[in-house]
Amino acid sequence: MSLLDVRNLTVMLNTASGLAPAVRNLNIHLEKGETLGIVGESGCGKSMTALALMGLLPENAVTTGELLLNGENLLKKSEKQMCHIRGNQMAMIFQEPMTSLNPVHTVGRQIMEPLRLHRGLSKAEAFEEALRLMDRVGIPNPSERIHNHPHQLSGGQRQRVMIALALSCSPDILIADEPTTALDVTIQDQILELIQTLVAEEGMALILISHDLGVIAENTQKVMVMYGGTVVESGTTDNIFDELTHPYTQGLFAAMPKIGMGRQKRLTTIPGTVPDLINLPKGCTFTDRCPIASSGCGMTVPSETDLGSGHKVVCHNMEQAIQARTTGLYQ
Repeated sequence: MSLLDVRNLTVMLNTASGLAPAVRNLNIHLEKGETLGIVGESGCGKSMTALALMGLLPENAVTTGELLLNGENLLKKSEKQMCHIRGNQMAMIFQEPMTSLNPVHTVGRQIMEPLRLHRGLSKAEAFEEALRLMDRVGIPNPSERIHNHPHQLSGGQRQRVMIALALSCSPDILIADEPTTALDVTIQDQILELIQTLVAEEGMALILISHDLGVIAENTQKVMVMYGGTVVESGTTDNIFDELTHPYTQGLFAAMPKIGMGRQKRLTTIPGTVPDLINLPKGCTFTDRCPIASSGCGMTVPSETDLGSGHKVVCHNMEQAIQARTTGLYQ
């Protein structure tokens, strides 16, 4: 039995303009100890996927499919049952700790809450465990900081508090949604190294969401590339980075800064904008921005092609996409 098995997960948002498919036919297979990276532009469905896994979608969301954690379908759980799963079996590090932490409670009290709720510790035991967790994630002077409110800590320290919260009950799966947003480069490296070390020590599975391909390359074993709410390419990290295949994946990598490119040279960009979820093309969602799109691309949904070793690509023009690996689609 897999730790996490997501089958055909679809999330529809009921908006004033109609139903918007935020996530479509998503499949994830994750074993204990595995690390998965999810990449893509803003609005591609990365964060909505994380919220769906945690059962934290907005009230206007309609979810179908199966979301199996240790064989149990979370989509059939009540909110009361999900409260026992969140923070206990699954935990999440959110993008911005300042808006995720409660500003009126000390960070110590917030770390102690899941310890008392899920592990049944007394107040004194939870306090001691909170101190240990704060020390473990590298917060200096934890005996003093435990009495601080979030606004009294730096951005890096607040993110470490979020990690301590997420790890407090040793969950089976840790979801990190852009965990280094708004942090300077030095602190980013420290936070990512901390997450990687703790995940390895605890043996938990990790889902890391990021727009930074370098972060994904260094911290995950598998990768999913999302666009328009669906997965366009997936496989092992080595497969994705060595054999860029889908035109969108090639565009993401082409847009990365290159060492020695000089300040005067403009970065490569993918033309166009992310499509409106209300008016997605009938076929491939990348049609309007794709340099090798043909007349039928926007009419029918492309089938999935398995290139071997679990490397899967969803594209109508596979031969052209494969040829473009060396010639380059974006100049």
